[in-house]
Parts: sequence; C-alpha cells; structure tokens
Amino acid sequence: MEHHRTRPRQHGPRRGAPRAPLPPQARRGPATAERRPAPGRSRPVPVARPGRLPNPRLTGLGGGLFCGAVMFLLGFLDDLLFGASLTVYGVLFLPVAVLTALWVRGGDLLIAPVVVPIAFAAGLLTVADGGGGFLGGLMGLVTALSTQAGWLYGGTLIAGVIVLVRRARILRRRRGR
Repeated sequence: MEHHRTRPRQHGPRRGAPRAPLPPQARRGPATAERRPAPGRSRPVPVARPGRLPNPRLTGLGGGLFCGAVMFLLGFLDDLLFGASLTVYGVLFLPVAVLTALWVRGGDLLIAPVVVPIAFAAGLLTVADGGGGFLGGLMGLVTALSTQAGWLYGGTLIAGVIVLVRRARILRRRRGR
C-alpha cells in the first residue's frame, strides 16, 4: 500500500541532517571593542562596545517577572532604609515602569501596561502597614493602594504611552518597507 504525502515539501535541510561547514568568509572571530570591516564589505560592521546601556528584549512573562521581582525587592529596601515610606516606593516605581515598557519585545508590547500595576501591588505587600494577621495585612494593602493611586496610575500611564509610541514606530517601519 502506498502512502502519498499530504504536506508539501519544506525547503532547507531536514532535522537531524548534518550541517554543511561554513565557508571561511562566513566565520568570524570573537567580538572586539572596535569597528572592523567584515569580509567582502567596505563599511565596518558595528561591534558591541563596553559602557553601552543594556537593551534586553523581555518576553511578556519575563517582563512581568522582572517588574514584579524588582518592585518586591525595592519594597523590602524601602522598608529597611526609609521605614516603609510610600512616597519613596511610588517614586521608585516610575523608573521600573519605564524600563519594563522599554525592555519588553515588540511582539509582547501590550503586556507592559498590564504587569506594571500588578507589580506595584506585589511590592506594596512589603511596604503596606497592616495590623496583625491576614485581614489586617489585606486591609493595609487596600488602604495603601487607595492612598497611592496617583503613583500607580502615573506609572501605568507612562508605560502605556511608551508602549503606544513603540508600537507606532514598529508599524511605521513596516509600512516603509
């Protein structure tokens, strides 16, 4: 009995097939801190330079974990150094919101304004002044969220504006092609 293919053939090497060795022109040595011309090109290729700011691209989950972990850590530091000052916590929240919106990759941009307020609340658990027990802590968290809503809305608005600008630039670049 014959089995006919139901899918068209895919281009490229099959999985598990040995790869052909790279030609000598395509092999490159370790990156240096200077610009050097690539083989067969007259213009130099930019190479990573020390001292530049990092530009990671986080997935949606990675952005949420980054923002949540940093805010939780900043909440602990605020509690230790400043006696759980909610104003200091709010001020520290703004740069974290900006970095989260800048570092999320293009495909996951819309997740940044969602994870930023969640991270604010997660870090606020360490700073909120609640009485004893679960209900006292919950009441302290709700009180802190209501009194610090300006910082929460401000950071979320900043992240949303950054995301909208980045999305517009991505769409403009695609239309230009």
